[in-house]
Amino acid sequence: MQKKEYKIRINATPQKVWFALWDDNHYRNWTSVFCEGSYAKTDNWKEGSRVHFLTPDGKGMFSNVSENRPFEIMEFTHIGNIDNFKELPLDEETKQWSGGKERYVITESNGETTVSVTIDIYEKYMEFFDTAFPKGLEKVKALAENFYITVQTSVNASIEKVWEKWNNPGDIIKWCTATETWHTPTAENDLRIGGLFKYRMEAKDGSMGFDFGGTYTAVEENKNIEYTMADGRKAKIIFEKQEDRVTITESFEAETMNTFDLQRDGWQAILNNFKKLTENE
Repeated sequence: MQKKEYKIRINATPQKVWFALWDDNHYRNWTSVFCEGSYAKTDNWKEGSRVHFLTPDGKGMFSNVSENRPFEIMEFTHIGNIDNFKELPLDEETKQWSGGKERYVITESNGETTVSVTIDIYEKYMEFFDTAFPKGLEKVKALAENFYITVQTSVNASIEKVWEKWNNPGDIIKWCTATETWHTPTAENDLRIGGLFKYRMEAKDGSMGFDFGGTYTAVEENKNIEYTMADGRKAKIIFEKQEDRVTITESFEAETMNTFDLQRDGWQAILNNFKKLTENE
């Protein structure tokens, strides 16, 4: 085993870098340099929990999260191999690297964030990691410096029905809410490039409310929508037809008033409401 360090500087906040590393969609993106389609099965990366690092065909490695300090440190202790999605007993070769560490340290200085990765590498894989890890960190840099939060759902309905429900103001007021204590009493939608939309979102008790709106910059029927919000942030929605279902992927630039988790959970809740309405009407 040899200890190697890989490092990169990123023009983004530690929060954006952290989510670029560990948000599921972003994680799948940057780790694709190691194996296309790779992903991690985790309990939200909780300290002390087990992680399965997997390829699409069920091979990979199992590890423990030995340290998790949000926006600062993530460390794994690698244990053994996985085959057919199952943990394998340690063999003589696995014992040579079992217990090895992989440690990510995030530091900020003068508005720039540095990611330092220290990893114990079995000698036979050194050349592979020396090639792949710098490429992966370059992807993390690109993700963090152009940071979008992504939410997704799959709707059991035709693409035509999904498109209609998504864009019809009469339907928007039914599904566009994150919690049962809020609602959207009015919605205006001029679906064309250069057209405006505005949804009025309010607490049902009348204690607070705000307008959510923007300008469409791209519209391709049954395929995609892009817009710029009133505060200048950008968003895009992709509709993908898959047999009798439609996958909706919604990505948006994060704002700074709320945590990324809160923003993602709120947008995901609205997307879940859309799925429920569309499948039940």
